[in-house]
Amino acid sequence: MSSVLKISDLHVSVGETPILKGVNIEIRQGEVHALMGPNGSGKSTLAYALAGHPNYTVTRGTIEVDGKDITEHAPDERARLGMFLAFQYPVVIPGVKVADFLRHSVTNVRNPDRREGEGLIGMREFRKELRSRMTELGMDHEFARRYLNDGFSGGEKKRMEILQLAMLQPRFAILDETDSGLDSDAVRVVSEGLARLSGPEMGVLIITHHERLLEFNAPQFTHVMLGGRIVETGDAALAHDLHANGYATVRARHPEAAADEATAKEVVA
Repeated sequence: MSSVLKISDLHVSVGETPILKGVNIEIRQGEVHALMGPNGSGKSTLAYALAGHPNYTVTRGTIEVDGKDITEHAPDERARLGMFLAFQYPVVIPGVKVADFLRHSVTNVRNPDRREGEGLIGMREFRKELRSRMTELGMDHEFARRYLNDGFSGGEKKRMEILQLAMLQPRFAILDETDSGLDSDAVRVVSEGLARLSGPEMGVLIITHHERLLEFNAPQFTHVMLGGRIVETGDAALAHDLHANGYATVRARHPEAAADEATAKEVVA
């Protein structure tokens, strides 16, 4: 039986400002979902709330994995349950090598009951797997010796996150505008890498403005967010339509959400 990530009536605020206003999505392992919407609609807020970011407060609703409420779980607990977030702007960590970071991450996710002080996953086993994954993704093995995202180009940072995805093998992967700031060649590399890793064991939520990341990852479900709520859901054809025609007709069909969007922009300004 496949695992299910269920988001029910989710309301999220940042400080005193309400951003999400009742989001409902259900994602099963093996499914690819796209979440699209204009700037300020709440897409990244949803991603950070799912990851457990402390600055994003859930004021109502629940996040569940296989019926277990994880709304109050810490980020590391969510990771151990199979949640993964690829950031729009990956963090730079000077002095920490890619290989060391991944070895610790893999150990903590695969051995959630490991006690403090217990050893990491075996070095020989880890290196063999890491090299195999890097070869599969077309990455130079020397990449693992570099410091995490330090001096990386935008494309290298995003490929690093795809490598993390490959090593951690989560049940649910949330990609928050992974195509942001990348040229067409880099987006193609990331899109192909994600397609290689997707399968029946991983549910994917791709948050994007554009269609490029969906080229090799056609969504079974496309959700449109406006004013902090999901206003429409369709298939891959809906993503194509949004890419071609924008959000004007969506706003016209959902004036209440469009009004909330305008108010939110005034608050931010």
